[in-house]
Amino acid sequence: MFCDVGGVNLYYEIYGEGTPVLMLHGYGIDHNVMEGCMEPIFKGRAGYKRIYVDLPGMGRSEAPEWLENTDQVLGIILKFVEKAVHGNFLVAGESYGGYLARGMVQRMPDRIDGVLLICPVIVGERSRRQLPPRTVFVKDERLLASISPEERKFFERMLILQDERRWERFQKDVLPGRRLENKKFLEKLKKHGYECSYDVDKLERPFDRPSLILAGRQDASVGYRDALRLIDVYSRSTFAILDRAGHGLEVEQESVFNCLANEWLDRVEEHRASGKF
Repeated sequence: MFCDVGGVNLYYEIYGEGTPVLMLHGYGIDHNVMEGCMEPIFKGRAGYKRIYVDLPGMGRSEAPEWLENTDQVLGIILKFVEKAVHGNFLVAGESYGGYLARGMVQRMPDRIDGVLLICPVIVGERSRRQLPPRTVFVKDERLLASISPEERKFFERMLILQDERRWERFQKDVLPGRRLENKKFLEKLKKHGYECSYDVDKLERPFDRPSLILAGRQDASVGYRDALRLIDVYSRSTFAILDRAGHGLEVEQESVFNCLANEWLDRVEEHRASGKF
């Protein structure tokens, strides 16, 4: 489906009924990466309306010429919520989507009942990020030799477990969006920086609803140390730094991810049932 948001046509998909969960993917890919890791969670959980959106200029969503920075991207997502999401909701964001999710918490904290952040971008400019050294734990050379040079380069850059299982997920979750990316827009967004013009983590009060913040110990893309600053901002957060996990944490530590995501939803359900909003 498409939704016209201030002249920007956003593509999105919806599954299920119940409490809305807005899913925000990372830079340069599309909703498939969130669908791939979150749909298995909801197979055993009824009562959730999952909303997977392609960010502007990514996947099947448009990016008009005037769109150039994260302030504008966040503004479009906020308008999308006003049009397509009714009542309170949950938000889950991966990488750049995790940055946008925090922007939403800053702008509409009373409407969000829970937050999941997967390897979130904390610092926009790469040179200012605290990054661990590049580490690879599993490298299937035979598999890598069978992949096209461009896709192999991207796969090797993203994942630290480079085996058949992760390649299957990568083809399903990451490559479809990569093939649809609007390179001109993405370069413009990168040039203007991934961050908003204001501090999205500066809240009037700590966000006191169930949250889960996940970082990869070997994530050489966004790191994990910068994310530690969120502990006090999200006062009801479970914070986990997973070993043997890079920027593809949700597939590199799939069973741990599934366990923690389910526990997060348990806490959300308890909180919503308490009526303490």
